[in-house]
Amino acid sequence: MRLNQRTLSVAVFTALLLVSVAGCGKKAPVAPPPPAPAPAPEPPPPPAALAPRINSFTAEPRNIERGQSATLRWSVANATDITIDQGLGAVQANGNRQVFPSNTSTYTLTARGAGGTDTRSVTVEVSSGALPPPPPPAPKGTVSGSDMLTREAQDAYFDYDKADIREDARAALTRNADLLKRIFAADPSFMVVIEGHCDERGSAEYNLGLGDRRATAAKEFLQQLGVPADRMTTISYGKDRPVCTDATEECYQRNRRAHMAPGR
Repeated sequence: MRLNQRTLSVAVFTALLLVSVAGCGKKAPVAPPPPAPAPAPEPPPPPAALAPRINSFTAEPRNIERGQSATLRWSVANATDITIDQGLGAVQANGNRQVFPSNTSTYTLTARGAGGTDTRSVTVEVSSGALPPPPPPAPKGTVSGSDMLTREAQDAYFDYDKADIREDARAALTRNADLLKRIFAADPSFMVVIEGHCDERGSAEYNLGLGDRRATAAKEFLQQLGVPADRMTTISYGKDRPVCTDATEECYQRNRRAHMAPGR
């Protein structure tokens, strides 16, 4: 019996040893590789550029007499370059401009941007109203352009704190346009300076700006009556060169003016 137990113990030990050796010979299972990351989504395409859009473009009134004005008004969206022809040039996206066409004229507003171009036109009908006769021409060869300008040119007057061309100023500037055409025809080198003046009220800086707007408004009116723009320059004297120094409304009115002088 003792021999059988020992034999049994040896057999059990041998079996366990075989199991252990067999277990050591097995390879550990290999873990599968991690899944590949999903590709990043492509960025969305950039939004398409918005097309320029002219919301409105009007002229008020649409029918005028020669020497009168019409007001162009417009509203534009999505544009980077906005222009009006007939010499008006670049404008803001929303605004208005007085025009003084001497004949029936069509104004075209063009709006450009990354998304394309939009255009719109309005026509101002001009009828031939009765204008006062121009002064008689000076005898040729006897009066210089400077003398003619000093003798015949008329000042254009403005309302307080305004640069709009009012009715009496239109008549004066219309006569001045005829005068300048005669002077330029006789002297192709003649130049004219349009001065902007103000009354004494307000700061010097503010009145310099106001005088500049008055001189520019007078120049644009003359240009639309056919006076060459390259023969005219503008300057503002603000309130520094009054023609009257009394503190009265009559005196203030005399100082609120656009005045023409020979160019230098």
